[in-house]
Amino acid sequence: MAEKLAPEKRHSFLHNGEKVFEWDQTLDEVNIYINLPPNVSSKQFYCKIQSKHVEVGIKGNPPYLNHDLFSPVKTDSSFWTLEDGIMHITLQKRDKGQTWSSPILGQGQLDPYATDLEQKRLMLQRFQEENPGFDFSQAQFTGSCPDPRTFMGGIRSD
Repeated sequence: MAEKLAPEKRHSFLHNGEKVFEWDQTLDEVNIYINLPPNVSSKQFYCKIQSKHVEVGIKGNPPYLNHDLFSPVKTDSSFWTLEDGIMHITLQKRDKGQTWSSPILGQGQLDPYATDLEQKRLMLQRFQEENPGFDFSQAQFTGSCPDPRTFMGGIRSD
């Protein structure tokens, strides 16, 4: 049932009309997907994840991404992989349940409607996590959605 509350689609991060990467999020993490250029050895790519910053590129070249993050992440549980021509970066949110409007601070923000949809989806994901015997996949909110981080005393930690 929790799969039904997973991100339905990835968001595109655009710069000058070009897609730089796609991304999605869950209660715990933000995922970034970058299409890699062909004919470059996987050993040439690098990714540096810091608490409030990410840098991605090809060794010996200027970075492809070199930006501050929307919010701090847990570096010890954040990681990156290369598979099928895609770099997948998993950023573990420091503040579980926080709705990110973009992975990059001050750029590429979702519009208010899309941000509200994300917040509602994360809230339902929180309900599902806290009540595993129930199916919230068809639940809906009317009006504004509460913040999944702080609603009813906040997210319980294990």
